[in-house]
Amino acid sequence: MTSKASSTRFARFRNLEFILGALLTGGICLAVVFSGVLFPGGVDKIDLMARLTPPFVNWAHPLGTDPLGRDVLARVVAGGKISLLVGLTSVAGAVVVGVIMGLVSGYYRGFWDMLVMRFADVQLALPFILLAITFIAIVGGGLGNTIILLIVSQWVQYARLVRGSVLSLREREFIQSARAIGVRDYKILFQHLLPNLIGPVIVLMTLNVANNILLESSLTFLGLGVDPLIPSWGGMLADGRTYLQNAWWVSVFPGLAILLTVLGLNLLGDWLRDSLDPTGRTSR
Repeated sequence: MTSKASSTRFARFRNLEFILGALLTGGICLAVVFSGVLFPGGVDKIDLMARLTPPFVNWAHPLGTDPLGRDVLARVVAGGKISLLVGLTSVAGAVVVGVIMGLVSGYYRGFWDMLVMRFADVQLALPFILLAITFIAIVGGGLGNTIILLIVSQWVQYARLVRGSVLSLREREFIQSARAIGVRDYKILFQHLLPNLIGPVIVLMTLNVANNILLESSLTFLGLGVDPLIPSWGGMLADGRTYLQNAWWVSVFPGLAILLTVLGLNLLGDWLRDSLDPTGRTSR
């Protein structure tokens, strides 16, 4: 009876976790998608007469304005577009590179496996900030280069995850049977092995989107990421740090947007992990 009650409580908590994560993530995504409808005047409209207007005192600027009189709410939503773009595209690129490397490395073993894994070990030994500074110094900053940097820094996680699973799956009966009847290697890799790896990869993707949003904001705050002329959460934090005492809203609201977005994605990631891993669900 106690076990049944505990299981029921966990199921309710898991459902609440999913609902909260979906509401936060879905709300932010909807605001970003319909930003053109919500803010037809644009995000760069300057009104020096309304500069540093406090929040909640003017319906035209519900979250206040920045030092140039630009609407903070409009810029926060526009910054979400950049952050989600960087998070989603960088994770998609890292998944493609890492999954292919992990599949080939785990399936063929030998020299290719040793080469890929030793390169991965070297990259994991490099601090991210050192890798970022070196990369930006060589190729420069900007939106595209920030995405490439995140792909380069994170493909290793997917490669190691996929390789570890392939090492155990390649000796299973269904793989041995496919080999025995002459199925080509690329079909074994992408039709037999890959479908069995989708669950863990999706969970890691969800968590890494949140992580990449944090990394992009941090890099932009330090001046190493997105162009300062493009509205982004990290850039808004950097612009507002000199006004914290007199105009706290310029930095606080972009920071809250980062917090809520990352929280929503992490809740969805935890829910996916528990849903796709029955053993973890019972031991939690």
